[in-house]
Amino acid sequence: MPTTPVPGDRTPRRVLQVGPLKPSLSETLRSTYDALELPDDQQARTEFLDRFGADVGAVVTSGRTGVDAELMAALPNLGAVVNFGVGYDTTDVDAARERGVGVSNTPDVLTDCVADTAVGLLIDTMRQFSAADRYLRAGHWPVDGNYPLTRQVSNRKVGIIGLGRIGSAIAKRLNAFGCTISYHNRHVVDDSPYEYVGSPVELARRVDVLVIAAAGGSGTAKLVGADVLEALGPDGYLINIARGSVVDEPALVRALTEGRIAGAGLDVFAEEPEVPVELLRLDNVVLLPHVGSGTVETRAAMEALTLRNLEEFLANGRLVTPVVEPAVRV
Repeated sequence: MPTTPVPGDRTPRRVLQVGPLKPSLSETLRSTYDALELPDDQQARTEFLDRFGADVGAVVTSGRTGVDAELMAALPNLGAVVNFGVGYDTTDVDAARERGVGVSNTPDVLTDCVADTAVGLLIDTMRQFSAADRYLRAGHWPVDGNYPLTRQVSNRKVGIIGLGRIGSAIAKRLNAFGCTISYHNRHVVDDSPYEYVGSPVELARRVDVLVIAAAGGSGTAKLVGADVLEALGPDGYLINIARGSVVDEPALVRALTEGRIAGAGLDVFAEEPEVPVELLRLDNVVLLPHVGSGTVETRAAMEALTLRNLEEFLANGRLVTPVVEPAVRV
């Protein structure tokens, strides 16, 4: 299907894969859509774009790679960026909008699993189950006695930064634990049963646990900085299942190593897959390799929605779940 046109558009429509994707998705792109794959090597990439750039009508990528303004400029007939994942902060949506390039993502299908991950991280961080497991496996229990006491999860005051689909799903789960929920958002969420707090600093000051569920991108970069961590305090916990960019990572490392917050559960980092070495040494930190949506069921649903977006664009010039609507090409 490499030359399927958008109605009214005479330009051939090649599909381009940018960055690594789920193997079954990559195979479908190759076998069904005769997709090209952008080389990693810079010289090879330049030669590839000189040869094929004008033929590309749709890119399939992920939130870990994305499409920046420079790559868009090298794809003059690009009509859509189809993103595998709910996060799309690695794609320059402003440049896409200026060029009439549509952008899609995969919302809703991963909400439950990411919310489950957030709650699991919160429990593990406060109760230190992973650290206690390591304690037992290392043979400390018969020699050194019982593992030190940890902190109760139920009936805590929890603040959520970003009360969107995922943030709301986290709040719903924590209600079952008897937690009191408050939140900070870019705007007040109509009909929310939870208390709105006007700044991240004030939210952190009021709660025992701060959960980050905000979208990434320039608008939220280092939103949780040293001032927020200071307000959270030495008895407070931080949970991040959003994007590493939302937290000032060096400030977080300092706060944890100096005991200025009680602990953290992190599924995301600023420079993935690199993780600050200081965090690896701390038992009050739970570290996951960005597995928030990493279940068989959710990844299959994400793949299916990614392919629906691609097929809809190639057939009709539209996207099923647009973040930016594609321009009508005539």
